[in-house]
Formats: sequence, structure tokens, C-alpha cells
Amino acid sequence: MGTSHAHSSSTTDADLVHAAQAGDVSALGSLLIRHRPSLLAFAISLIGYGPDAEDAVQEACLIALRRLGELRDPAAAGSWLRTVVRNVCRMRYRARTDQPLDDGLAATLRSSEPDPTELVWQHATRDWVWHALADLSPPLRLVVMLRHFSSVTSYQDIADVCGVPVGTVRSRLHEARGKLSQALLATADAAHGDVRVVTGEWRRYSQDMVSAVYRGDVAAQLAVSWTPTVDIRGPHDLRNEGYGALVRGLEQDMLDGVGYRVTNVAASRDIVVCEFELRSPPEDPLHCPPGAAWVLHVRAGWVEQARLFQLRRQPVETA
Repeated sequence: MGTSHAHSSSTTDADLVHAAQAGDVSALGSLLIRHRPSLLAFAISLIGYGPDAEDAVQEACLIALRRLGELRDPAAAGSWLRTVVRNVCRMRYRARTDQPLDDGLAATLRSSEPDPTELVWQHATRDWVWHALADLSPPLRLVVMLRHFSSVTSYQDIADVCGVPVGTVRSRLHEARGKLSQALLATADAAHGDVRVVTGEWRRYSQDMVSAVYRGDVAAQLAVSWTPTVDIRGPHDLRNEGYGALVRGLEQDMLDGVGYRVTNVAASRDIVVCEFELRSPPEDPLHCPPGAAWVLHVRAGWVEQARLFQLRRQPVETA
């Protein structure tokens, strides 16, 4: 983490951006405090006065936190932030639906985007992000992790993962963004443990699990980390059977020739999101969905609850 510094009114936007990109979280907080009134006014001019405008600015703050490393012209930070707010407002005005937010920002960023989590790793604010997330309640933390740090981004998909209505997802995201935005604007700048250690451990664990599936000893792998009474919920009648049904399903996948590959892991203190690519056997290309995400609830190192979410297959266009 960067060291906290005082930022005077004579400090330019470019100075704040350079400091923030170097890991000074307080510089990012100062930048957002400086522009927040104009951003809120801009949002109100686009979608009217009310909680939606405030929520749009809060979401823009989180996007700025994640994407500041991509800003190529630090002197243009003000116009970049307004672009972020405009895209957030456009998505809300057009959809108020399940289209992922990041799609609306594609035009403002370089065309070949890294994985969302890689953006966080690229600058030292990552530890602040995850420390702030750890202060949220598990339900709030989960929706933020899914929305901003996984490919399960649509409101409906998040609702399916969490087992709650879409309206609840919206309200939880609103509350979580508000708390994170307040923490950021308060420039809570302290030394935090490096989240890469935790995430790296869970990524290795996920890869070991895939290897265990191929070796045929997945039951032994689960036994050292999942409680025997783990509550598993998902398709194919997995609910409340411990991991026996899961083991049988994975063993059958191997017999059928299904392939697995870990694509993303987002880990906090007690919630882990593990994403996998699934490859159907060549002779049966529609055998399985294109991917899956596990949401694991962990206590004292043991997985006590697991929710399996399968990605939807994109419809095939016909001539």
C-alpha cells in the first residue's frame, strides 16, 4: 500500500491520478471528493434527482477504483469520470435490466480488456478493496464480488446464485456500493494483508480439485476441505446430500469426456467464487453448459455451503 499524503487544492488531477496509480488510496479518494459534486449534478441531469443518481455516482466510484490503471491521460480524469457516470446512467436508463455494466464502458476503454480481477492486481489499491469488502456483511459482499469480480454479472444471474429476488439484488448492491463509496471517500488508508495470498491459495485449491477429478480421487480432495454435512445447492438435485451426489456427478463427467479449466477465482475471508470453463466431448458438443461458478461459504477453513451456478449457453444464430 502507498503511504498516505495530504493533497492540497493546488494538486492537479494528473498528480492525484499518478499517486493513486502508484498505490496511494488517499489520492483516489481526494480525486473523487473533488469531482463528486459535479458528477452527481451530471447524473441528475441525465436520469433525474433521486437515489438512482446517487447510486450511479457510487458505482462510478467503484469502477474508477478498479479501472484507474487503464486511464491513459491522467490530466483528463474529470472527463473520464463523467464518461463512466454517463455510461452507468445509460445502462440504467436503457435497461434497468440484466445487461452487464462493463459492456457499457467498452467504448471508453481500450478494446482488449484484461480480466476484471487482473485490473485490481495491477495497482496497489487491491488490498484496500478487499479489506473494505471484508467489512460488509456476507450477503452484501457476495453480490459485489459477483457483480464486479466475476463473469456472473447480470442481476438475474446474481439473483439465481444467491437464491433471492432480483429486487433484493438491486437493494443489496445499492447498500454495498454506498458503504464502499463512503469508505473510499473517507480515504481509509492503512496496511492490509495482501489478498493475493488468499486468492492464490484458493486458485491452487481449485486447480488441485480439477486434477483430483481427472485422477478419480475427488472424494478425498473434498474430504479435507468440505464438511461432511456441507449444504450444496444447484441443479440436478444436489441439494442437501452432502458431497456424495457431487462426487458421482463429477465422476460421470469424466466418463463422458467433459473437460474442466479454472478461469477465475475471487476470494475473501469467508466467501469464495470459483469459475470454470466446461468443455463438452467432441461427439456431443451440447453435453454440458459452457461454464460454471461455485460460490463457497467458508468458516475456519471448511466449506460449509456451496452453490453451483451454470452459465447459460448463448443461442446459436441461424442463417
